[in-house]
Amino acid sequence: MPDLQFVLFVSALCTSDVQTINVPDPVRRAIFDRCWTLINAGPPPQDPKLRVLDLREGTELTLDACLTTIRSLLLEAGITRLEWDNPVSEPSRDSTPAAKPLIERLGQLYPERPDIVDPPGDPPAADRR
Repeated sequence: MPDLQFVLFVSALCTSDVQTINVPDPVRRAIFDRCWTLINAGPPPQDPKLRVLDLREGTELTLDACLTTIRSLLLEAGITRLEWDNPVSEPSRDSTPAAKPLIERLGQLYPERPDIVDPPGDPPAADRR
């Protein structure tokens, strides 16, 4: 996963309402607060709706600092793999008209929806940390 995508993804998970993630609340808060401090001059917002990292004005150095911060906090907490149990949801919007023919053809090739999300060979969630 590219560094920018990783930083944005982890910060979004850490500020989400997902209760089943294997990152304790203090670690989640520390990840966001420290990354926020690297990007902004003021203190991190307390309102959950405002706890979003905006890296558009940042530099490569800012991104590297956020990446290092996230990795070190996760490593310090003994977390080597992020996990959460969230049921698969239906798409929130329709596909574009140009994509519909392809989607319909794929639906004909694979008419049954898979009932598993994890790829084969992945250990069960209880074995992960």
